[in-house]
Amino acid sequence: MILRLAARSLAAHPVRSAVLACGFGLGVSVMATLLGVGEVILSQARAPALRGGGDAVIVGATGPIGSARYILSSVLGTPPLSERVEIASPTSRAALYLVRGGRVVPIRARGGIPSLERALGDPETSGAASWEDTARDARWSAPEPGDVLRSMDRFHAIPDVPARADSWAEWLYFNGRAGDTRFYLTFLVGPKRPSGRRAAGVRLQIDRGGRLESYSEGAEVDEAEVLARAPDLAIASSTVRLEGTRYRLSVDLPRDPGSLPSARAAARAVGELSIEAPPGRSIPPITIRGAGGWISGYVVPVMSGALGGSLDLGGERVALDGGTGYHDHNWGFWEGVTWQWGQVQHGELSFVYGRVHPPPDAADPRRIPGFLGVLGPEGPLGYAADVSIEETSEPGTERPRRIVVEGRGPALSLKMDLVVEDAAVTRMGQGTFGGGMDFYQLRARYRVAGQAAGRAVDFEALGSAETFRGR
Repeated sequence: MILRLAARSLAAHPVRSAVLACGFGLGVSVMATLLGVGEVILSQARAPALRGGGDAVIVGATGPIGSARYILSSVLGTPPLSERVEIASPTSRAALYLVRGGRVVPIRARGGIPSLERALGDPETSGAASWEDTARDARWSAPEPGDVLRSMDRFHAIPDVPARADSWAEWLYFNGRAGDTRFYLTFLVGPKRPSGRRAAGVRLQIDRGGRLESYSEGAEVDEAEVLARAPDLAIASSTVRLEGTRYRLSVDLPRDPGSLPSARAAARAVGELSIEAPPGRSIPPITIRGAGGWISGYVVPVMSGALGGSLDLGGERVALDGGTGYHDHNWGFWEGVTWQWGQVQHGELSFVYGRVHPPPDAADPRRIPGFLGVLGPEGPLGYAADVSIEETSEPGTERPRRIVVEGRGPALSLKMDLVVEDAAVTRMGQGTFGGGMDFYQLRARYRVAGQAAGRAVDFEALGSAETFRGR
């Protein structure tokens, strides 16, 4: 029926039908041409040659890469990518304004490392002989691993958010295991005091075969010195020093006044510890921002490193040589904030998971993604932001008994089943992180199964975890 109507219309109005057919054909051809031209323009806009030469362009998913020196030294500069990358150069684009004679001319500028740009075949700079590397360029083109660590582990000025300023805190956290001994060590710098100095403190917890001992001391520190020297810190009689790629920790702490008296607990903990930071075994800084100036940041300079040194507990020497250490760094506004976190090592692999729960006035906690990452001896193996963390408690209590973490990503599919073996509980006050909740530091036995970067994963090992529970 439709074909019969079309034939009769064509016979009755041949000229109009011919014009209409030509018009439709012309419209389709123009649209096809425009789509083809648009695809070519888009491809050219993405071409590495237009951004300074080379064969590939690496960009951040949400904007500029904030840890380019880490990418250069610890991702592109370590196997297996180091064997395939001949030249890598950082580049940055910004808007500049030329002001002359009352006129303002906007200029779109691009900056890079002269020698590296020329090696990539950048046509704009290859003929500019006067464009030479400076000393700062050299620190970018061949960054020392220790310099990259120090940059990642720097401290941050308190943002100008008066409503949240009293809850700002930043800390260096270390833990390690040797035999049946574990330790948890925190160097924390808090908000400003009326004196203008910053509140600070050091806390050491030692777990020996299930017996937990706590040592701590508070002090005040100079803000300018902290911002200029960190991660080198000196709080009371304890210090952190970064020497190359080795963290040296010196502690001299009295027994925590809040700890229960024990005949076996020493009155003081004194010792020297060290943790190595192998290149490629780090997670670069991650920053989450919310409403009202809220911010939370996290970086892992050492996922897994050789541990050394010892502690003296009232004349008893606790050796930690040959153990494994971990180090992360947190900063932000912490009033009303809680988190779930865990970390474990097995052989050459290191695993970490986490999720931050912001205060309700900063962000919807349900929209903050979790994180699960795996690092091998040659760098990252996989990550996932699609992460679920389910916790169950001991019957009739708030004490965590089991935690199940599942994550799926582009090269990762893992399930981590944690059985809690021991827990240290800290009662948090109002106006700080936890918002009056109980903070649990856990020793747990991990059962991990799945795959990472095509590699089968299946093991059991002791690890650490943290969470919060209501009272």
